Amino acid sequence: MALDTTALNRRMTHFDDHDDLWLFGYGSLIWKADFPYLERRPARIHGWVRRFWQGSHDHRGTPEAPGRVATLIAEEGATCLGMAYRITPETLRPLDVREKNGYLRELTPLHFEDGTTAMGLTYLATADNAAFLGAAPLDDMARQIAGAEGPSGPNRDYLLHLETALAELGVTETHVSELARRVRLAGEPDRCDTGRPEDDTLRVQ
Repeated sequence: MALDTTALNRRMTHFDDHDDLWLFGYGSLIWKADFPYLERRPARIHGWVRRFWQGSHDHRGTPEAPGRVATLIAEEGATCLGMAYRITPETLRPLDVREKNGYLRELTPLHFEDGTTAMGLTYLATADNAAFLGAAPLDDMARQIAGAEGPSGPNRDYLLHLETALAELGVTETHVSELARRVRLAGEPDRCDTGRPEDDTLRVQ
């Protein structure tokens, strides 16, 4: 069973004496901001890529049939675009519960569109957490996502909402778009494998 990281995250006190802080979202936090915030701005972090390598046993799957959700994987020279929220430290408490299935708070510099920067945090699920699934062939990941569902809804909705949210930010990521395409074709397995290698180049329109 996955590690509940709630208590671990609440030991991180970097922003306890601040009036506000920046939180970087790269998955469902982009399009499902069900928490209060003071400001919302697109932002980038450097040295990370978005991958559907984290298991979801509590939101988009079950312990018996986990879904796959996004985490960040270190990659030199990479850039990941997402949404930054300026929040109060108290807002982290419900977010710690939302992200408890293996995610830990991680400090990261944020880069905004106007050229300014700020130190913030993000929730990161690393390879040593109990819910980490890691890499797999895209077809296998797509079938898992297409078939998984949890208390927060179908796993496919998470993926497709993320694809739409990234498109609205002017970004196409092959890892996300290829998974989404294959999930749409999951009922037609003879059409799912294109034979093309995965190209994870981030293209900003």
